[in-house]
Amino acid sequence: MRVGGWLHVIADDSLALASFPLQGEEPGALVRLLPGELPLEHRERKARKPDFEALCLLGALTGAPWGALLAVPSGSTPGRVRGALVPLGANGSPEGPVREVDFQPLYAQLERELGPLNLEGAAVTGARLRLLNRGNGDAGTDAVVDLDLDRVLRALEAGRPALPDVVRAVRRWELGRAGPVRLSFTDASPLPDGRVVFTAAAEDTRDAYADGAVTGSAVGVLAPDGTPVFLDGVDAKVKLEGVDARVESGRIHLLLVSDADDPTRAAPLFEAVLEGVAG
Repeated sequence: MRVGGWLHVIADDSLALASFPLQGEEPGALVRLLPGELPLEHRERKARKPDFEALCLLGALTGAPWGALLAVPSGSTPGRVRGALVPLGANGSPEGPVREVDFQPLYAQLERELGPLNLEGAAVTGARLRLLNRGNGDAGTDAVVDLDLDRVLRALEAGRPALPDVVRAVRRWELGRAGPVRLSFTDASPLPDGRVVFTAAAEDTRDAYADGAVTGSAVGVLAPDGTPVFLDGVDAKVKLEGVDARVESGRIHLLLVSDADDPTRAAPLFEAVLEGVAG
């Protein structure tokens, strides 16, 4: 996510936010989101990771006059319901104490409606905080979940969990396939007119916990009401997991991050222009 002069990214198997200056060659910095340490061994780490899957930019709120980043967990296991609120400075860099955010009451309600959760995208659009649920496997459910933004912000300011009454709409969608595997939501980024750019990936896995082979990825657009109105596959066989969208000179410019599910390989950052969609 690009904010001011900074680029922020989270990893699903880390306890920290990574922030990098957009200009120059200065190294990035890690900002601790949750206490504790994660095991180095892969299976143990996977079982205990917080599974941060989305970053959402919020406007000014108490304790964060320049806005804040909300790190959103997947909810794919009972241990993956802790998020974090990161206040930002005027230039977009992390500033001020990080606060833990409890998503458990909200996720319990969403799980009753959707079945197994895997929340992977979050974006503010108008008066709503829009979440995207990734429906892994043929039995999974891809869904757009709209929350009442004002109620969510009031809960964050009060330091309490958002309750089920913040849910305003839940809509299920089918995004098609890349080869034999279903495409499913992996991230979201808002546009100024209320639309949301999203990424999707086709991962051959039975559920939201196991990893699998990736058969393709795509970039799409949701209308302001949450309806998918555009979807285009990418040529490279990569697992797109992050997107930042900006309108410049009437065109939608994207920064995209891919995840190889391999800690020995750095996550590549791509630049692209979304053709066929007016900015």
